[in-house]
Amino acid sequence: MNLDFDPGLQQFRAEVAGWLAAHVPAEPLPSVDTAEGFAQHRAWEARLAAAGLAAVSWPASYGGRDASLLEWLVFEEEYHAANGPVRVGQNGLFVLAPTLLAHGTDEQRARILPPMARADEVWAQAWSEPGAGSDLAAIRSRAVRTDGGWLLSGAKTWSSRAVFADRAFGLFRSDPEAERHRGLTYLMFDLRRDGVTVRPIPQLDGEAGFAEIFLDDVFVPDDDVVGEPGNGWQVAMSSAGHERGLPLRSPGRFMATAARLVDLWQRHGDPADTELAGRVADAWIGARAYQLQGYRLASRGNRGGGVAQSSLTKVYWSELDLAMYETALDVLGARAELRDEPGPDGRWLDGYLFALAGPIYAGTNEIQRSILAERALGLPR
Repeated sequence: MNLDFDPGLQQFRAEVAGWLAAHVPAEPLPSVDTAEGFAQHRAWEARLAAAGLAAVSWPASYGGRDASLLEWLVFEEEYHAANGPVRVGQNGLFVLAPTLLAHGTDEQRARILPPMARADEVWAQAWSEPGAGSDLAAIRSRAVRTDGGWLLSGAKTWSSRAVFADRAFGLFRSDPEAERHRGLTYLMFDLRRDGVTVRPIPQLDGEAGFAEIFLDDVFVPDDDVVGEPGNGWQVAMSSAGHERGLPLRSPGRFMATAARLVDLWQRHGDPADTELAGRVADAWIGARAYQLQGYRLASRGNRGGGVAQSSLTKVYWSELDLAMYETALDVLGARAELRDEPGPDGRWLDGYLFALAGPIYAGTNEIQRSILAERALGLPR
């Protein structure tokens, strides 16, 4: 693999870095899990879209700029190095959009992707249900056929961004007599529609990054079915591949965290503590390995969306993320407990608390290892 970037890619990197240097807010925006922060993050997405940077890898007709996979990786590196704000539309941009590009209709892509890029419509995930967390095939929410569409009933939980989002996407059981992985339909629906109740789930910090969604005979037109009715499992696995693979957790994010960790060690580390110094070095090496894996996948023309590859990627980035934040807290020592620490050092505790969820969401790592054992190694069930 040739790691020398051609002049066109270098020019693209310089363009992105220059725009971000001029436009990334000097102070972090309020938390995206608050009404004020959500609104400010939505406005930031609109600025990105106006510059053609909200979804660089999409076709230009949908608000992108037809960037290659390698250009997308470079954009992500520059975005995270510049400390760009959290992407409020990430569920739509990085999970639903690739699914629509692969399985949606031309009409759906033209209708949904441009307002998604501008953050005119922000999307929530509606996967998990009470009693059906990591076991997506155990969902019980129903989609019942009606004239011109479907009536949705049931409950979803741990729905990311649902408190302030506009629309959601999820999987519903449309044939209760079918086998577990059959008779499921992938549907998009409006969170403001009659019959939808969104109940915030407060986190330990008092903010509501998740919500419960209750549906009572909510009408969804046929135009909002993704793929074929009854074939939702295959479409959902496409979404899950993007959620577990590179798109949602790009290598650039981890390279930026590793660089912050090295800087933290240089400012606060004890040179005599060789064990901790080794952990810092391992974190940087791990992030660099993930970056090179991204380049390798880009050179092969994919983002690691295959089932086994995406499971491997998910286990890797989730455990790397947690290891980096644990190392940072150990470098800080007792100061790590101060959430209001001024400057960049005060961000490590919140990052650690979020990283704890990494091995759980997008399918637990235990499930991902079972997938790898069966599909990559050929071991018996």
